[in-house]
Amino acid sequence: MKTASLSGSLRGSVGKKDAATLRKEGRVPGVLYGGTEQVHFHVAKLDIERLVINPDVFRIALDVEGTKYDTILQEIQFHPVTDHIVHIDALLLDEQKPVRVELPVRTTGTSPGVMNGGRLELQYRRVPVRGLPNNLPEVISVDISGLEIGSNLRVRDLQVEGSEILLNDSTLIASVKRTRAAMAAAAAAEA
Repeated sequence: MKTASLSGSLRGSVGKKDAATLRKEGRVPGVLYGGTEQVHFHVAKLDIERLVINPDVFRIALDVEGTKYDTILQEIQFHPVTDHIVHIDALLLDEQKPVRVELPVRTTGTSPGVMNGGRLELQYRRVPVRGLPNNLPEVISVDISGLEIGSNLRVRDLQVEGSEILLNDSTLIASVKRTRAAMAAAAAAEA
């Protein structure tokens, strides 16, 4: 998993008014869970947006006024109209406890079905996975080099070392669909 660093400050008081004031100042309030007690903090909006907008999943070295925590973003709350980040929940990582994250799906190889006019359809951009923090990969690689038109890949076809995919084995991940252009080309070849 990729790593990033983030620095923040402790929140003086906790509540709606305090959170609204922080947001006006360009800060995002957050809570760190998983330790002996919760830590309420705030970080710069631009710093957290760089991590959230990125498709990758990051292991974050969070520095709150000199105290360092090894964390991962557990939940991000967005404003329903403006899509600005309004709150974050971070989880303190323990090397002995498995965590649940959604890893990005990346395709590798070239599909013969796509080369023959088919269209690759990826059903999931992110897949939920559970595993120990040190065993989690950066991405889930899906090899599409064997996909012809009409064939597909399911969860049971994927191998993720040291982690468990939290979807049913028969869940469809990727498929190559026939397009109108491919059907027209096949009809012309038959005629």
